[in-house]
Amino acid sequence: MKSLKEINERKESALQSLHGSDGLRVVVGMATCGLSAGANPVYQALKNGVEEKKLKHVAVSPTGCIGMCTYEPIVEVLNSDGSKITYVHMDEAKTKRVVEEHLEKGNPVKEYTVSGEMKNLEDLDFYKKQKRVVLKNCGAINPESIDEYIAVNGYQALAKVLLEMKPDEVIELLKASGLRGRGGAGFLTGQKWSFARNVEADQKYIICNADEGDPGAFMDRSVLEGDPHAVLEAMVIGGYAIGASKGYIYIRAEYPVAVGRLKSAISQAKELGFLGDNIFGTDFSFDIEIRLGAGAFVCGEETALIASIEGKRGMSRNKPPFPAVSGLWGKPTCINNVETLANIPQIILNGPDWFRSFGTEKSAGTKVFALAGKVKRGGLVE
Repeated sequence: MKSLKEINERKESALQSLHGSDGLRVVVGMATCGLSAGANPVYQALKNGVEEKKLKHVAVSPTGCIGMCTYEPIVEVLNSDGSKITYVHMDEAKTKRVVEEHLEKGNPVKEYTVSGEMKNLEDLDFYKKQKRVVLKNCGAINPESIDEYIAVNGYQALAKVLLEMKPDEVIELLKASGLRGRGGAGFLTGQKWSFARNVEADQKYIICNADEGDPGAFMDRSVLEGDPHAVLEAMVIGGYAIGASKGYIYIRAEYPVAVGRLKSAISQAKELGFLGDNIFGTDFSFDIEIRLGAGAFVCGEETALIASIEGKRGMSRNKPPFPAVSGLWGKPTCINNVETLANIPQIILNGPDWFRSFGTEKSAGTKVFALAGKVKRGGLVE
């Protein structure tokens, strides 16, 4: 991509493909939660059924975690007018009936829907009280399609930053938003970026910390499985802001679905010029590599994580110096976790006042929580 015009043309084409005119779009939740509950056979049954019955008006695609993991496998039928019906606890037999009754004849199968009441998940109180920012695209787009990400304004924030803003302006905008690190410490993201920006060095780094080791936590995994391009876009923006040309995603090897989708996303981003040399025709270049963690809990701490990337034993060290001054291979390094990064493209596009319009006075924005264990509704809450 060399210009905003090119990405807008791609967006229009992607939107037409995504929504069509009179067709139905059917998505299957295929994050780890869905896959472990049996989403693969459901997905194949849908594909086979639509193909056998020659239902050319129906498009079937995978999506990420829809949020209500307790209802998996989940299938959603989206109409061209934006309305939808959610089917829960699906299996192959139920799927075949949905194909025959709903997709072919237009008669939804009421008893397979949420509570048997023809509701979709957004109708439930569980969802009504949420504000989805980080999870906005999770369960809505195909995470393996860069065009579907572009259709929902993907890489527009990167275009705005590179073509209209100076690095210091990006950092000041983040400071004004009040975004704090979502990894635990709650440090102001814009301030962290400014520290690295102000250090003179021949090389700087951006690291995404996806080593989510807390028991029962799966927020970061779900974002990477459902919306990997949002994290890549944020890392490139961060690289531009602090003057870095290289990024690393440090992710648990126990997250194979997320790793696979990240690899695919990086490949697609390189192909379209969102990663690599002279992004959007500017003199800014940035690349990203993946590094797999071997399950050491301590490597979720930033200095231990850095040591691991360097090929050393993952052990924490005393601070200062802080990574923003002396991090990876002794160079200025900004480390942000997945959820923190996923907020950034939307903050760039919507502005700091929008982001501050929810949250608290001292901590703007939303927070994603994973609900696991002996609870009524396991899943993700934002």
